[in-house]
Formats: sequence, structure tokens, C-alpha cells
Amino acid sequence: MTKPTARERLAEAAFALFDERGYEQTTVDDITERAGLGRTTFFRHYRTKEDVIFPDHDRLLEQVAERLRTSGPGDPLGAVADAVRLVLLHYVDEGDLARRRYALTSKVPALHDREIVSGARYQRLFREFIAGLRPVPDRPDPRQPVTVRPRSGEPAQLRAEMAAAALVAAHNHVLRRWLRGESPDPVHEVDEALRLVTELFAAPPGEPAGGTTVVAFRTGQDIDSLIPALRRIAGQPT
Repeated sequence: MTKPTARERLAEAAFALFDERGYEQTTVDDITERAGLGRTTFFRHYRTKEDVIFPDHDRLLEQVAERLRTSGPGDPLGAVADAVRLVLLHYVDEGDLARRRYALTSKVPALHDREIVSGARYQRLFREFIAGLRPVPDRPDPRQPVTVRPRSGEPAQLRAEMAAAALVAAHNHVLRRWLRGESPDPVHEVDEALRLVTELFAAPPGEPAGGTTVVAFRTGQDIDSLIPALRRIAGQPT
């Protein structure tokens, strides 16, 4: 059996103490004492005790950004859906650790707030990629202000925002079902959820490809004299 690393020992000690004493009552010194390690070792691996709970968020966001950067052209929704699936698989691979984190963040407001901020970072990344507002950054940093100009106007920007929010919501719905033990096959469920979202937003806004659009208006002319003019406008022979 592989010997646990110092990082793993610290994480296990922290979660055990959080379960026994509560998050707020547990200190870094408590964690290092339980793990049999020193404070220097702790801060070599984690900046705060909060980072023990969310050790991979920044790294996972970078992986998602890289997946978007290397995706092929022409299908931004499909690329984001693929990135969303990557995030779900990460949590499923964590197994019991993800469930312990979920139980903890459900009880501690400060940790719940951090999860909300993390979700907002993903949504912003997805929105900007879908809208083509700017290249995906190499290292997404939520502390940096972002100024963008939509290339296709406000409706396109709003559509990208809605699509990104829907994709994040689909992921969160399936993930929470799995964390609560309600989903035996979260990968299949997220694929179905993402398919629904991409079908909903895949059609570009604007005129339909075929068919006839009729605009009604009042005029003093009789219908027989209007028909030839309407045919000319529609490009049909009179």
C-alpha cells in the first residue's frame, strides 16, 4: 500500500477534525498536530485551512480553460459542454472526499459562499468563450477586472450569458444529485442534461432559414394592387 503523502495526511486530519469539532473550532495547529507534521509543512501545501477543503479549484479552472483553448472552431457550445463534463468527472473521481466537502459546505456559510464564487468563475469563463468576447486567459484570475465589447451586440452577449448559466446549472443539478446519493449514473445524467441545454441554445438568433414572414399593416390600397409589389419584395415573379 502506498504511504500517504504529507498533503494527504494533512487533508485527512483536517476533515476528521472538522467532523469532530466543527470547521470554525479547528485551527491549523490542530490539523498539524493530528497529522504529526509541522506548520511549515502545512503552509508548504496550503495557504489556509479553507484551502484544504478546496485544494484543486484553481488547477481545475486552468484545465477547463486549456480544454477551451484547444477546442476546434465552430462549436463553442459543444466545447463548453465537454469542459463541464470534465469538471463533473473530477468530482466523481474524488468519491467520498467530494461528499464530505459537500456536507461541510452545506453547514458553513463562508465555505458555501466560496463555492458560489467558484461557480461564478466558471460561468464567466464559459460566457466569454461562447460569445467570442476575448481569448480564454492562460491563468484565469477573478481579481482582475474584465472589460469586453461584444462583437455581435447585446442580444448575442445576453444569449451567451444565458447559455453559460444554463450549462453551469445543468452541471450543478447532476452533481448535487450524485452527492446526495440520488444519481447512480451521473455521467449519463450530465450528458443528457448538457444535450438539452445545447439543443436549446444551438440555433443562432435571427431569421428562420425557411418559411414565410408576414407583416401586417393598414393601407388605403386594395389587396389586388398590393400583391404584385409584395411579390417583387419577396423576389418572386409577378
